[in-house]
Amino acid sequence: MKQFFSLPERDQDVLRALPEAFSLMREKHLSASAAARAAGISRSLLIRGGRSGLKKLKSGRYVAKPNDHLFRPVIVVSNDGPIEVAIRNFRETSLAGKHSSAVERYLGEMGDDSALRRLPRNYIVDAEGNPVALLTDLDELDRLGNRGELSFETLYVRAR
Repeated sequence: MKQFFSLPERDQDVLRALPEAFSLMREKHLSASAAARAAGISRSLLIRGGRSGLKKLKSGRYVAKPNDHLFRPVIVVSNDGPIEVAIRNFRETSLAGKHSSAVERYLGEMGDDSALRRLPRNYIVDAEGNPVALLTDLDELDRLGNRGELSFETLYVRAR
């Protein structure tokens, strides 16, 4: 993560925009041009920067593969509270998002822990292959929530 934050801000923005464009291509079935435009980058930058996660069809159209290995900085609630973690796997990013949503649901909906219990596992694997524990202990979530350490901003807004 230190290397990421040492990059010029424009490069950081591009690295954040690539996964966003891929998500738009997957979920909204946008073309590469439309997804790149919506993410704030050029189509050529999307193709050049995300080639490993794209498949070129015979028609010449690019589609996002089901999984990619793009760099994604994400915030997760670990045993140490909210931390920013680098991930290079779409599926791990998805699990991190499900966990954050489950934490928000638990804290915001009077203790509904059903989404936390449905998570397939309580850790993600970071970009270096290390497991990062996801906090699922309800008492600890309550403690962090009551101290104001778990809010929408801490779960979804990245530091600059």
